[in-house]
This record gives sequence, C-alpha cells and structure tokens, in this order.
Amino acid sequence: MNKILLLGGTGFVGRALVTQWSARRAAQGGSQTLRIPSRRPQRAKALAIQPGVELCTADVHDPAQLDRLLAGCDAVVNLVAILHGSPAQFDAAHVQLPNRLAQACQRAGVRRLVHVSALGVTDDPAASPSQYLRSKSRGEQVLRQAGLDLTVLRPSVIFGEEDRFINVFAALQSVAPLVPLAGAHARFQPVWVQDVAAALLHCLHDAATIGQTYELAGPQVLTLAQLVQLAGRWSGHRRPVLPIPEWAGHVQAALMGLAPGEPLMSADNLASMRVPNVASGTLPGLAALGITATALETVMRPWLAERAAGQWPLLDVLRRSAGR
Repeated sequence: MNKILLLGGTGFVGRALVTQWSARRAAQGGSQTLRIPSRRPQRAKALAIQPGVELCTADVHDPAQLDRLLAGCDAVVNLVAILHGSPAQFDAAHVQLPNRLAQACQRAGVRRLVHVSALGVTDDPAASPSQYLRSKSRGEQVLRQAGLDLTVLRPSVIFGEEDRFINVFAALQSVAPLVPLAGAHARFQPVWVQDVAAALLHCLHDAATIGQTYELAGPQVLTLAQLVQLAGRWSGHRRPVLPIPEWAGHVQAALMGLAPGEPLMSADNLASMRVPNVASGTLPGLAALGITATALETVMRPWLAERAAGQWPLLDVLRRSAGR
C-alpha cells in the first residue's frame, strides 16, 4: 500500500500507530505515505517530521474534503471517536462520519478500510445502555452495509504512557484524600496502545483479516476500583476508594461537567459501564493476529514510579485532560 489515509491520527492511538508505521517503513526501505488530516495540524508538528507522514489541514466531516483526502489512497484507517458529548455529537462522530467515509470511499474506488470501534458493541444498537455504545454500533452497521473490504477492531479501554485513564487516576490521588467512585465494580480488560497499533498495522497488510471483527483486550480483567488502586499505589499516592451508588455518580458527573474542558466522567460513561468491557471470547483477538497481549503492570508501574520519583507534575495530566 503506497498511500494510507489515517483519520484521527493526531490522537493517542494515532500517535502510536504513526510511530510503528514509520519504523516499519524505515526497516523495509519503503516510500509509502501516511496522510493525516487535522483541523489544527500545528498541534501535531511532531508527527509531521516523521518520514513519509503528510500532515494536512482538513475537516474530515466535510464530504468534499474527504474526497480530496482519499485521492490516490489505497486504504483508510478510521480512529475518530469521542467519549463525551450530546446525542447529536455522538451521532456525528460515530455514525455520520463513517457513513460519509463509506460514500467517499465508493466514489474514490478505495475499498480497504480498517475501523476502530469498541468492546461492548452489539449488533442491536437498541440493546446498548449508552449513547456511546449505541452510536458505535450504528457506525459499524453503516460500514458493513457499504460493501467495502472492512476489518473492525473492538478494543477495551486503552492504556499507555500518555493515556487519560490510568494517569488521571494517579493524578487525582496526588491531591485527593480519597476517591469517591461510581461504577467501582465495572469490569475492564485494559489493552496497551502499542498492541492496538500493532493490530492495526497487521490488519492493514493482511488481506485475510478482511471481513473479520477482532476484540482487542489485555491479559487481565480488573474492576474500576482495582485500576484506581493500582494507579495510586504505583504513583506513590494510594488513597482509599469509596464506591458510591449510580445515582450519586450521576450527581458527581453533573458537577464534573461544570468544569471547563472535557469532563473526567459523564452520565453516559456510567451507562456504558453497565456492560462489561471485556472480551466475549466468541471473536478472535490479539493472539489471532500474532500479538501477545501486554499486561498493564509491565508498562504503567515503571512509568508512574519514574514520574513520581522525578517530581512529575501529576496535575498536568488533569490540565491536559481538561484541554487546557
């Protein structure tokens, strides 16, 4: 594949994918191009210096601009997603964009598409308890009906050195005497961002993955409370975790929503957590792609310990999460 369009390439997963793609390109001595559109490319200058990366200004929600972006491309990777928003915003990101992308692919003659969805998605959107999962499900349906060479990846919550999950819980415990926690018993199977990136690369270059759906999950199933406790312990700021009922969680989420920037928790997040964020076991996973899942502790324990020892400003994580 000489040219790949990467939507959402400036985000957490996108940056990991770019790094691995660049390393593969260099090892193979190739001349491939990775085209990454962004409405604010000045914020992703580190990506632009990678050989073969074409960073451009564009609004991927505009059909005319999608047509221009797809010109000359052999494949598309769609990473665009939001965790918080109104029903209209979820629909725009997870349903309307895939629909416009599928139509643009058909016009451009681009058949290959790798799409990142989420664990917990089902074939029946109405059965999902949250706007996030319902919109993700509808987005998958739109793409499956488009007749493209589609591969779908459904990751659990994604962790890594720059995540807004484990790092945020560590930061919170650096300043709070305890952690009131809604959804404390919700179950997750965290997957490393580099394993997700490796899965994306594998699928792009392996035609045998066309038509398949893969569940990307790590080797451990942990409750949200356990994840918070690990973040506190590894960062040297372990605090008591106080499970609270869902109604209190909705009050907490409403208060968080008053703060500027993206909230740490929303009512829709709480609804999503009613569905276990773990692999069903009925679909292939990382092992089917030749990838050994990396444990959370292997990556995050040394990372958080190093930051704590170096007087790492944990509150910066909260500021970044809030978009400041």
